[in-house]
Amino acid sequence: MDFIEGEILHIDKPLHWSSFRVVRVIRAKLCQKLHIKKIKVGHAGTLDPLATGVMTICTGKKTKLIEKLQAETKEYVAEVRLGATTPSFDLETEIDAEYPTAHITKEMVAAVLHRFTGSIEQIPPLFSAVKVDGKRAYEFARKNEDIELKPKLLVIDSIELIAYHLPNITLRVVCSKGTYIRALVRDIGEALHSGAHLTGLIRTRVGETTVDQCLKMDEMDQFLEKNINII
Repeated sequence: MDFIEGEILHIDKPLHWSSFRVVRVIRAKLCQKLHIKKIKVGHAGTLDPLATGVMTICTGKKTKLIEKLQAETKEYVAEVRLGATTPSFDLETEIDAEYPTAHITKEMVAAVLHRFTGSIEQIPPLFSAVKVDGKRAYEFARKNEDIELKPKLLVIDSIELIAYHLPNITLRVVCSKGTYIRALVRDIGEALHSGAHLTGLIRTRVGETTVDQCLKMDEMDQFLEKNINII
């Protein structure tokens, strides 16, 4: 493999790793093994630190394909707790409010999920990397500063309820780029006249690549030793 000319790798991002950390570690390993000082490495779609699963990494000239690769359809499996919210819509922050769930039925959840399929408008989370006045939204959120985020148009191809054990449910979501599953969960909680937050997230597919086809970070050294070409 010629990483300087350009390669595309699919990584199973580890839990608690930022997307930037994955890029940084792969870049450092490539520089070390190729005996070079720098090489272009980028990713085609951010995953939150508390999410795992498919992350597309591009090196060298293949980084020019990042925008195209970002447009590929993505599939997620989301673990959701109903009846409670957090400021970040996931477990990054503590529960800030609790709501009733006794009125919620499996049929009600299925009906609400149907309302979120197709083209929808979604307001991104405050705890996100969306830029506002040149800063990331999370910079304002961590200082408890109020900002207004504009809704984004996106497409939810399908949402499937794959497990139902109140107050916990599991969803499979197929969607377009730019979808915040945390924000989708927030909106589903509100539509159920309750609250909700994300307790686990796996990106199971990007385009045709599934998570079981991905390289794990603890396999990276062995993979590079086997596949690297030094010119």
